[in-house]
Amino acid sequence: MRITRTGLEYCSLLQDFIDIILSKTQRKTPTVIHKHYKISRIRQFYMRKVKFTQQNFHDRLSQIIQDFPKLDDIHPFYADLMNVLYDKDHYKLALGQLNTARHLVDNVSKDYVRLLKFGDSLYRCKQLKKAALGRMATIMKRQGPNLQYLEQVRQHLARLPSIDPYTRTIIICGFPNVGKSSFINKITRADVEVQPYAFTTKSLYVGHMDYKYLRWQVIDTPGILDHPLEDRNVIEMQAVTALAHLRSAVLYIMDLSEQCGHSIEQQACTDNYILLLE
Repeated sequence: MRITRTGLEYCSLLQDFIDIILSKTQRKTPTVIHKHYKISRIRQFYMRKVKFTQQNFHDRLSQIIQDFPKLDDIHPFYADLMNVLYDKDHYKLALGQLNTARHLVDNVSKDYVRLLKFGDSLYRCKQLKKAALGRMATIMKRQGPNLQYLEQVRQHLARLPSIDPYTRTIIICGFPNVGKSSFINKITRADVEVQPYAFTTKSLYVGHMDYKYLRWQVIDTPGILDHPLEDRNVIEMQAVTALAHLRSAVLYIMDLSEQCGHSIEQQACTDNYILLLE
């Protein structure tokens, strides 16, 4: 399974999120009620507003939770890549807290609809409705940091390249500044930035080429230095994740002129490390 990036629900700013729901409740439900109406009609009037607000909060939260990829259901490459980029514990916690908020909103609605059934006046019913909507809004206000975090994840996911973990793949790797990006620009239609300094490439880039009537996916990876796994930064770990999880041919590029700033011996040591990953 691949990550669906383009259909992720926009995580509104918190106040916008609440204002949109409450204003929609005001627009989409009846707005006029008189104290001389039968009490049953008054109760239904306010119960409808509470239920409508709850349903809109529920639907919006459900859409967000459903649209974001579940790490247990996607390819290990994407699961590990998301852990590298976003920290999977924080990601799961944010979605889990939104799910908890959804259930709390549902419970608030049930409790206040039950109380409204016994409202004995327009004033009492109106106060119960205000209390219900206020509690729902309070629950959502506590989700501000989670919505902000998930919106950052959504924006970053939209910029990730679409990598198919099941197709024919070539991974280009090597030390920083050895010419990996220049090479992928030559053999594919990719347009990766090339600069005369190290770590120009800070993420994975994808190009495609045809060879003997077969389409190949070519992945340009950030440079990998020769040091222990636990000392590698986020940029390097993206390359390690691709090498560890994608079934691919690995093209390791070395700079024999040593103009990249690293000796042939250093580059050869990293070559051995990549063989262990494979």
